[in-house]
Amino acid sequence: MNQDKRATILVVDDDSGHLTTLQTIIKSWGYRVEVADDGSKAVEKVKERPFDLILMDVRMTVMSGIEALKLIKEYNPAIPILIMTAYSSIESAVKALKAGAYDYLTKPLDFEVLKLSIEKARDHMGLKTENKALKEKLRSEFDLKNIIGKSRPMKELIDMVAMIAPSEATVLITGGSGTGKELIARSVHYNSPRKDHALVVVNCAALTETLLESELFGHEKGSFTGADKRREGRFAQANKGTIFLDEIGEMSPMMQAKLLRVIQEREIQRVGSDNTVKVDVRILAATNRNLEDDVAEAKFREDLYYRLNVVTVDVPPLRDRQDDIPLLAQHFLEKYSQRNRKQVKGFSPTAMDILLKYDWPGNVRELENAVERSVILLNGDYITEKEFPLNLTKSYSEESDLVAAQPADTGPRPLAEIEKEAILAALDASGGNKSDAARKLGINRKTLHKKLKSYGTD
Repeated sequence: MNQDKRATILVVDDDSGHLTTLQTIIKSWGYRVEVADDGSKAVEKVKERPFDLILMDVRMTVMSGIEALKLIKEYNPAIPILIMTAYSSIESAVKALKAGAYDYLTKPLDFEVLKLSIEKARDHMGLKTENKALKEKLRSEFDLKNIIGKSRPMKELIDMVAMIAPSEATVLITGGSGTGKELIARSVHYNSPRKDHALVVVNCAALTETLLESELFGHEKGSFTGADKRREGRFAQANKGTIFLDEIGEMSPMMQAKLLRVIQEREIQRVGSDNTVKVDVRILAATNRNLEDDVAEAKFREDLYYRLNVVTVDVPPLRDRQDDIPLLAQHFLEKYSQRNRKQVKGFSPTAMDILLKYDWPGNVRELENAVERSVILLNGDYITEKEFPLNLTKSYSEESDLVAAQPADTGPRPLAEIEKEAILAALDASGGNKSDAARKLGINRKTLHKKLKSYGTD
């Protein structure tokens, strides 16, 4: 067996004598061992660093093994967990396995059986069951088209989409690049009464002003050089359906004025024509810009902003939906495994920990690209850190070095000090852009200015 002797096992038991015995024996088999004397401490340790396997007792005083198992599986479902108990009832065995345990051992332990169970878990990693569970969640819980997520921000977003989709309201979808704004727009359309008609997508940033006008409204033959025939625009194509205007903040002032007229009058005018044509179109728009700031700086029409902003849907960045990372990673793994005709079984515990701890500035799109690359480069069964892009592993290595260099906890710090650090860090991460920093912090610009002024940095 090609066993990794450097694998680290977390042993959890509130019986100090038994804990010491297990630590000594497992170390003698060539593994590195860390210990915890309660389930809650085990959960904390898992969030601090990756483990290749966990051996945990069921009966513990503060937090039971079953409860700890559930919390660990929610955080990192790739870690195989062996449960041990002195109460060898069928009921407790089933409960442990249903909660996600890889195997079930009874006390007093047969150490040869334990060794074989560890080796088996290390070889197979127990990810088939985990992959099946993730797949079932994608099909049942998150069946609102292409929205994948169980985190609180995504549940709130899914609920909002469910409420606004049946309406005729114009929707402004905001959020950073790569967050999935187009998926939200498609979900709104395909859960609306217009779902049997066209959804037309237009990237407003990809076309010049002249081309965008022709693209949206159409043109008459001979209206400009190259217009050798009459052409229907995207609004006409979307009649009875929905038009999605992506990157709306990149529209020129002239095009903003023309779009405002379409929204108000529900009619379009082809380039080179004197006639208007009525259209029945629901408008969805998206931007990664702060349109309020653009309005204040006269870069975006205020009247158009309020016409578009009937309902605003803000798509959260991936760093704010950590609970969704395992689901998204698994979804992309299955997608690109099938596309590349590979049988990839899952992620190693360390690989999943890297995904969970990375900040994802490129959001879901960056995660998808990372998983696709890993699937293409993989020669084995499980994606490891070796297949990840350098920026992921470098960030993880630097974070690990930083954690190791941190001094011992000296007690609680003043709240004002923590607040100041958070504000200055957000400002730095936003490149000095105060609007972006305020959005990241969840406060308005006025509050941010007040805070910065008190620090003498405004």
